[in-house]
Amino acid sequence: MPTRTSKSLAFLPILLLAACGAGPRPSAEYRPTLSAPAPVQQVATGAIFRGENGYAPLTSGTRASMVGDVLTIALIERTQASKSNSAGTSRSGSIGLTGPSTGPLDFFNPSDVSASGNLGFNGKGSAEQSNTLSGEITVTVAEVYPNGTMLVRGEKLVTLNRGDEFIRISGLVRPQDVTTDNRVASSRVADARITYSGSGEIAVASRQGWLQRFFTALSPF
Repeated sequence: MPTRTSKSLAFLPILLLAACGAGPRPSAEYRPTLSAPAPVQQVATGAIFRGENGYAPLTSGTRASMVGDVLTIALIERTQASKSNSAGTSRSGSIGLTGPSTGPLDFFNPSDVSASGNLGFNGKGSAEQSNTLSGEITVTVAEVYPNGTMLVRGEKLVTLNRGDEFIRISGLVRPQDVTTDNRVASSRVADARITYSGSGEIAVASRQGWLQRFFTALSPF
């Protein structure tokens, strides 16, 4: 007779599968970078100027320029590719032998030693692919290099009633590409790494099951 402990262990695989099917979790790699506390300094002040921590010159305004600052990246990714090729070959040949009409070989029939053959091939292929991604995501500055270029990264997780979706992005941004409202287009992000994915019943229903994927990998057709 099974004990209570054995019954609990029987449900353990089900609980593990349920945990694996949970939505996407925040990634430690894309977590926000906080700015380091500025050292307290005694700054001389004047009648029209007051130096304080976090001071930014008038020319830069509120643009992101230090570690921990936030800026918004406008996703305007759009790619399109197409490829086509065709090939055709043909080949034909024939051979025949005509025997004498008189003499001891007059019984020779030319149709017995004639042959011909034809060979042909036609091939054609084409492929097209297009992708579009639009939206906005706000990230933080993780590092500032000596030339002023900033390493930015961040993620956005959205929980819906039918699943979860997340967007992750990282890359390099020049201060010159940041607009006055602290925005930059994704096409201006160097070495960009953009990930858009999701989980939930909609995502599960749109992909093959593990057993079908197994037989698909083994199928020679």
